[in-house]
Amino acid sequence: MEEHFVWVTTRRLQPGTLGEFEKAWRPDPYPQGLCRAFAYWSQDGQEITGVLFWDSQEVCGSWRASEPEARRRTAVAPYVVEEREGFYRGRELAIPPK
Repeated sequence: MEEHFVWVTTRRLQPGTLGEFEKAWRPDPYPQGLCRAFAYWSQDGQEITGVLFWDSQEVCGSWRASEPEARRRTAVAPYVVEEREGFYRGRELAIPPK
C-alpha cells in the first residue's frame, strides 16, 4: 500500500473571519513537494482543519522553516485563536464493498 506523509493543522478562528483567513492562508509561492491539500471547516466557520499531503517529512520540514511560510503564518495570525498541528505517516484504509 502507498504510504502518505501528512501535515494536519486545526485552528479555531475569530468569529466571522473564515473568508479573510482563507485568503491569507494561501501560500505564495506554493511549496514544492506539496502533493494535495484539503481544508475542512465547522458549520459555524470557527474551526478549520487543513490536511496537506507531502512527498516526505523532510520536504514538509523545509517548507515549514522557509521565509514564505513564516510570512504566511504572520498573515493568518490575526484570525487565529488557537492552533494544533502535527505530522503523520499513514495509508488509505480499504473499505469493503457494500
